[in-house]
Amino acid sequence: MNKCVLITGATSGFGLATAKKFAKEGWNLILTGRRQERLANLADELSKLTQVHIATLDVRKSDEVISFIDNLPNTFSNIQVLVNNAGLALGTDPSYEAKLSDWHTMIDTNVTGLVNVTHAILPLIVNKEGATIINLASIAANWPYPGSHVYGASKAFVAQFSRNIRADVAGKGVRVTSLEPGLSESEFSLVRFDGDQKKYDNLYKGAHALQPVDIANIIFWVASQPPHININSLEVMPTSQAWNNFYVVKQ
Repeated sequence: MNKCVLITGATSGFGLATAKKFAKEGWNLILTGRRQERLANLADELSKLTQVHIATLDVRKSDEVISFIDNLPNTFSNIQVLVNNAGLALGTDPSYEAKLSDWHTMIDTNVTGLVNVTHAILPLIVNKEGATIINLASIAANWPYPGSHVYGASKAFVAQFSRNIRADVAGKGVRVTSLEPGLSESEFSLVRFDGDQKKYDNLYKGAHALQPVDIANIIFWVASQPPHININSLEVMPTSQAWNNFYVVKQ
């Protein structure tokens, strides 16, 4: 039976590129997202390369996640890799001006959604040698910056949750990785900027940002390591991005 990868948030950005990478390598795909039309189009495209199962899924809703996992076709039961990619950032305003509803949405998606999917999958892969969970965190998990507030905190949860799950499954054959990208060019930022194309263009102009295909290649590399190797965490930034001195606000 072919190995299978489950990718959440597969309709754009990192998830879309990762689905295409694994398809080219002959893996069976389980793809989820909230946009049915995009999922269907992606399935039509990738089914020429491999077997594809899609499901419209809101990872924030535990009952949907449990039902989805319980009803997977037998052909897709050999899950070897879980890519917890579904997530988002909303807004760049300072915390005292941010919308509470945006905070809740980020927590519900980035934290609760990832927890829901991981909890449902773990019993299926524990004791499966080489099984791999790759959680999409962010450099925002490690480095604060203005406007990151709840987004960065939610990704810090992802990074620490990854380490804690790794401790639980030690000796069970399961690998867990926290992948922490820096500046990346994708629909993610357009969502964060509430569709402001000018703001999006200004951010990436001349920046040589990471592209979704770059992250997809890294995800596949992590999953392809020999079973005795675990990539605990991996922070990656474009060469054009680096740390800066702590700033001082003079009043």
